Amino acid sequence: MNPITTLDKDKKYTSTRVHALSHDGRGIATVNNKTTFISGALPGETVTYKITQKRGGYNEADVLDIIDISSERVTPPCNHFGICGGCSLQHMGAEAQMQLKQQTLLDQLKHFGQITPKSLLPPLNANLLGYRRKARLGVKFVIKKNKLLVGFREKTSHYLADLERCVVLHPLVGERLHKLGEIIATLSQYRSIPQIEVAIGDVDAALVFRHLEPLSDADKEKLISFGNNHNLQIYLQPNSPYPIHKLWPLDESYRLTYTLPDYHLEFMFHPLDFTQINLEMNRLMIRQAITFLDLKATDHVLDLFCGIGNFTLPIARHVHHISGIEGSMDMVARAKDNAEHNRIKNVTFYSENLIKPSPQAAWLRSPYDKIILDPPRAGAKEILPYLNHSAVKKLVYVSCNPATLARDGGELVHQYGYQLKHAGIMNMFPHTSHIEAMAVFEK
Repeated sequence: MNPITTLDKDKKYTSTRVHALSHDGRGIATVNNKTTFISGALPGETVTYKITQKRGGYNEADVLDIIDISSERVTPPCNHFGICGGCSLQHMGAEAQMQLKQQTLLDQLKHFGQITPKSLLPPLNANLLGYRRKARLGVKFVIKKNKLLVGFREKTSHYLADLERCVVLHPLVGERLHKLGEIIATLSQYRSIPQIEVAIGDVDAALVFRHLEPLSDADKEKLISFGNNHNLQIYLQPNSPYPIHKLWPLDESYRLTYTLPDYHLEFMFHPLDFTQINLEMNRLMIRQAITFLDLKATDHVLDLFCGIGNFTLPIARHVHHISGIEGSMDMVARAKDNAEHNRIKNVTFYSENLIKPSPQAAWLRSPYDKIILDPPRAGAKEILPYLNHSAVKKLVYVSCNPATLARDGGELVHQYGYQLKHAGIMNMFPHTSHIEAMAVFEK
């Protein structure tokens, strides 16, 4: 059906029929022969809308009212949906969200890499709410509201949204945003705290307060009391060169922990370390990667962008040896500590710039049977030419950006002779347009 655009002059609103969905979850309509992206609208719906941005080739709009409702529409689980910019897909059912992400992955693979997987993996999915264990919260006192806000920015501005709670944040913090704002408002230096880093392990949670001015002893006591009352670790992060330090509890441990029960592993990490935000999905992701690597006791494996050893150590349980490579020396030190903590001996970690590696690096001269890589959003294009592709028969690529996965996958297929056997999304970030994916390449 062609999209329909009408103008009701009596009611002073414009309505249109939405005929498709963009990769970021916005409805697509054609208004006066111009593509219009409508936030909050779903395919098949007739909606009223208001234009928010007019651009050369398209317009952007927000939905005002829904005249014909899609069967895929659900009631958002968060009262702040549509105002807070943290989530964009809460109006879609879980299955529809995953279908959108799977199709986006396929479209990106085709468009940027000219590749299509032999088989599409079923989406990996875990908990849909309370899953987020890492976050950066903004802090701002708003004079007009006479209120200190803690949370995420509004959808269409740089202002902080007025949030009471966040349903995707782990409840240890997500249910306490209001209380967190209240306690900060009582501090003498409440205006000098711009953000809070959140990190949550299996059982422990840490809040890292960034502060631009020194906090008084009275302010510190209030934060200690808040941490004690809510079972939260409290850290302070002053301006450089002063280091981050732990305020509460009064012990020497600067580590949180998470476990991988399938592999009898416990990981220690600093609150500012990179870790996967969705612990339950992380466990499923690791299990799937190990399944597709088809590991043998004689295998030598290479783990690129290994971080604190999230993939390295569980893989080590199955192979002769694995080498983990990471650019950050701090992460390498943490990975070594985790290997020692779990009494794993058949692993070696190296610190290396994976954008511009040294061709003489010892780890590059070693033979590998299989490779796993989990690069940042920029992808792994620079490291691919350095790898011995003739020896590596299986490669598992974990991606947080389908566009760079597609680009790099195209290189692996068209330049280095691999086939894209399997690909699929992992619902690491439910209710958002962010896509985590896994692709399996074989020779």
